[in-house]
Amino acid sequence: MSVPSDVQAEVGPDSIVDVAIGYMAAKQLFAANEAGLFAALADGRAPLEELATRTGLPTRTALILADAMVGLGLLERDADGYANSPATLRHLSGSGQDVDLRPFLSFLDTVSYPHWLGFAETSRTARPAPLDLGGDRLGVFLGGVMTYNALHARMLARAYDFGAHRRVLDLAGLSGSFLAEALRAHPRLRATFVSGGDLVGHAEQTLAAAGVEERVEVVTADPLTDEVPTGFDLVLLEHVVHRFDAEQNRRIVAAARKAAEPGARLLLLDFFLEPDGVPRLIDTLHAGEYLVIDGTTVYPRGEVEDWLVEAGWQPVDLLELPGSPRVIVAEAR
Repeated sequence: MSVPSDVQAEVGPDSIVDVAIGYMAAKQLFAANEAGLFAALADGRAPLEELATRTGLPTRTALILADAMVGLGLLERDADGYANSPATLRHLSGSGQDVDLRPFLSFLDTVSYPHWLGFAETSRTARPAPLDLGGDRLGVFLGGVMTYNALHARMLARAYDFGAHRRVLDLAGLSGSFLAEALRAHPRLRATFVSGGDLVGHAEQTLAAAGVEERVEVVTADPLTDEVPTGFDLVLLEHVVHRFDAEQNRRIVAAARKAAEPGARLLLLDFFLEPDGVPRLIDTLHAGEYLVIDGTTVYPRGEVEDWLVEAGWQPVDLLELPGSPRVIVAEAR
């Protein structure tokens, strides 16, 4: 059966090609970031020759990178030269306006991207390749991960009213940024951070840098085996679920319920898969990222909500955060 010519014209290869060459866009973004292209435009628009001088790039390279960023919507261009988009001015120029994502891009370029080169084998085996964090790579890894978490924390603080609560527990937390953002915005809020290993030290540093450490009790404990403090009207599980298996997650959400007062709220932040409908691309891409980096799991949202209900939580809302995971909001029954 032949396809009519008008239908053939409508069914082009654009969507396939755009995805297939997506790595080229990412690598040019990483190169532009490394060269300081966005920082060079922090004070305003510049013509090509001046941009090349500021970055130390050959004019030909500066033109390729700058025009690529224009095509991606990350720079603007007119007769007077190039300028940052609102997003790059805010997050990549060093302006101090918001979370600086440059360490996150460095992590993606130097740690994550090389690991993805073995993704075909990881897909066949469902096993990640060994992750080399020797030399300065551990610092790049932690800098990138904690920077991305700082973005998630900032987005959550803008989307959820922490001022409606008085005591918040961050259980098995990955980053101190979530409590730092909430406490900084709400001076009457008090918090407890319960986690283990090196995460405790990183949280203490983050909370101290935010100037809120006096309102936070930091507890070193294993959320799977140790007693958890009680009496909280808000419990935060941030980037917990993907790091544990299903049975461990059941125990953690049960511990969270035990720590909560009746009617308390739970904020469960993570990436989730959606078996029905159109999945969020950022969730599915991170499912691959977690698999290839360390073998951890992005779970279906329905499965996570089942764990909550079993533990005595009732899901009541779902928050979408820009460039970030989603948040299941639940209430203690």
